[in-house]
This record gives sequence, C-alpha cells and structure tokens, in this order.
Amino acid sequence: MAYLRLGIPDMALGRFQDFLWGLISPLRRRGGERLLLDEALHTLMGSRGEVSTAVTAREVLDSYTEAPEEDKLAFFRNLERNFNADFETVRAAWRAYEHEPSSENLSRLSRQAEPRRLALLRRLHQTPNSTHDLVAMRADLLRLIKNHRELETLDQDFEQVLSSWFSRDFLMLREIDWSTSAAILERIIRYEAVHEIRDWEDLRSRIEPENRCCYAFFHPSLTDEPLIFVEVALTNEVPGGIGEILDSDASAAPVNGDFTTAVFYSISNCQPGLKRISFGNFLIKQVVQELQAAHPSIETFVTLSPVPGLGKWLEREEDETDETLAELKSEYREKVSDRESAAEQEELLRKLAFNFLLRKRRGSFPADSVARFHLGNGASLYRVNAGADRSDKGWRQSRGVMVNYLYDQKRIEANHEQYSNDGRVLFHDRLKPLQIRN
Repeated sequence: MAYLRLGIPDMALGRFQDFLWGLISPLRRRGGERLLLDEALHTLMGSRGEVSTAVTAREVLDSYTEAPEEDKLAFFRNLERNFNADFETVRAAWRAYEHEPSSENLSRLSRQAEPRRLALLRRLHQTPNSTHDLVAMRADLLRLIKNHRELETLDQDFEQVLSSWFSRDFLMLREIDWSTSAAILERIIRYEAVHEIRDWEDLRSRIEPENRCCYAFFHPSLTDEPLIFVEVALTNEVPGGIGEILDSDASAAPVNGDFTTAVFYSISNCQPGLKRISFGNFLIKQVVQELQAAHPSIETFVTLSPVPGLGKWLEREEDETDETLAELKSEYREKVSDRESAAEQEELLRKLAFNFLLRKRRGSFPADSVARFHLGNGASLYRVNAGADRSDKGWRQSRGVMVNYLYDQKRIEANHEQYSNDGRVLFHDRLKPLQIRN
C-alpha cells in the first residue's frame, strides 16, 4: 500500500477508505455477525497498512457504538487491564537507562513505558469520521467512572490524546448569528447550560440585536458541532442582574452612544466527552480581541456569573471549621426561609457569597468551579450581586447571587500568575467591607 503515501490528499484518501470499507466490511461479517470487539482490537493492533488499519478501526468503532452498556464496560476494562505497557519490557528499558543514563536510553524508556492503549486510540483515529465516535466513547467512559473508579487511569489516557487532537491550533472561532445554519442554532438551544433558551424567539433575542452576540469554537473534524460557546451583551454599564440582559426589552432597547462594556453572561461546554479539555480560556481571550476590533470604544470586559455551590453550602449543616463563617451561616438559616426573606437579607447574602468564594477551598484553589475558571484565566472579583437571578435555577444554585469577574487586559497575566502560584483570589477594593477576618 505504499502508493497511499505518494501525496493523495486527505479528503481523497478518506473517500478511498470509505470505498474499500464498503467492499471489505461484508467479508468481515460471518453470518451477519460483527467481529467480537476483543478480536477486532487485536486485529487492529496487528494491522500494518493504512487501509487495513482504517477498515479495522471502523469495525471496532461501529461494534462499540452498537454494544449494550455491559459490553461497553467490559471493553473499557479490557483496555485498562490488557493494553498497558509490558512490565518486562519497561524493566529492561529502565535497567538500560540506569546502567547508561543517555538521551537515547531515556527516549527508549519513555516509549516502552507508554501504555499500548495510547497507540490503540491513535489507530482508531485513523478511520474517517472517527473523532465524533471517540469523543462519544469518552463521554460513556466518564459516565461509567462514577461507579467504576478503577477506570480513572484509562480516562487520563483518553484525555491525553484528545488534548492533542483538540489543541488551540485546530480550533476555529465563528460568530453565531441569525443566518447561521439551523442545525447549529438548534444545538446552541440544546447545549445552553447556564440560562435556558426557551424557544427560537428567545434565541433570536440573544444573537440578532446589535447589542447581543455569540461566538463558538468549532473543530474541522466535527461538522456543525460547536465545542463551546459564549453569549455576550454589549452595554454601557456593568449589569447587576441577569434580568437586565435576558428581558426581551433589554436586547431590543437602543443603546445611547458607543458600547463601553462587554458582558460574558453564559459560557456553555457542548461536548461531555471533552471534559477537562481546555477551551474556555482561549475562547474568552479571542472573543475579547474580536470585540475590540469591532467596537474600539469597549474598555470594560466583565462576566455575570452564577455561584453554583453556594445554595447547597448555605443549607448544609456541616461542622464548619471556619468559626466566623459558621456563625454567618447560622445567622442566614435563622433569618432566611424563602425568597421574600432572602430579599431582606441581601447584604448578609453578599457577605456570605464573597467569603465562600474567598475562603472555601478545594486544595489550594476556590471550591467554586466557576470561580476557578475565571480566576485561573486571569480575571478578578469585581462585584457580588444579591437578587441577581430570580429564576428557580438561580435560587437553587446560588440563592439568586451572581458575580461580576473583571478581565482587565493590563492585569490578566499578572493575575493569572498570582492565582496559579498560590490560589490567591484577587478582588476589587469595593469588596473589602464584605471580607470577614478571624
């Protein structure tokens, strides 16, 4: 099959592989039955030619997709147990490096220590349209890991290869507007994870007006499938509540003068199988560049973000090691029983929310996932707003509290370094009165 390497374009090669698959696949089915997954895996690892690898990879992926849940679990267990590095080979490579710690021996040790399943995943990726299948496969794996923790190491290998396939160089930024294909718009409605899009008119109000826009990252291997998208409101002030953005009159209202503020009010990941593959930091930074080019008058870039764990934390009657926080939580439970009473205790809620973000930690970093995301990107805490989200979800999640994180273009890198080094949460001076001290 050497002729396949003589400059045939990838697209033509893909069509040729599809053609061969149509010819060969009936011969690979015995009595209408597909090859067993285990047999197909070993056949794949023994393949030498590009076409035979692509054909067998498609057999594996199709067989996996059609398999019942218990067979998928067995498939992952097989990868975890039987497609690791060979112990004796690794030990021999280590002894060679220990005897002579040269670059060549180190390189050999590194290659031998790599699990065989990494090579397997790369081979599976050689068949046309495999990216979608492998992302879906990892989504299954992440779901199964919840009850089968022994598969976590396998997931690390999936994450490693997917991170290389979805590196920044392959991401394409596109603006989503009312002329975007219906297939993509339907996915935007379905994938919106922060503020539900009720219907097509609701979507239209978020992407068509002059003061509303939406941007998404795409990958060339996933046609019409957004990876992540951000919704933006262009305003002349920093909003203190989501109603100021989502109310139908807000997007339709004319804005006097040039826009001065861009508000990132919803960021949604679209592919569960790409969890922990970082897109959001690239997305925000590139969208900032796009907006600055289109609207030079914009100087302020902020978010309007929920505090997802706040509601559960406030209601949890746990032994709070932080005595001052424990007293504040006790005061909250005495005074707040519903939304009406919460409206009378907005200052208490703001203080609790701010110190929750500042003091509750997961290791060295904030316990709140949204805070970790924005602070890790170089943002700082700018404002804490009580009564900012009056929806049922907003009440359950955050007791109606929302936060503005500020992306100061002059401070992003310095903020990122300080946060990365010690998890330091940087915040605006206006928030100092909310800080409690032991």
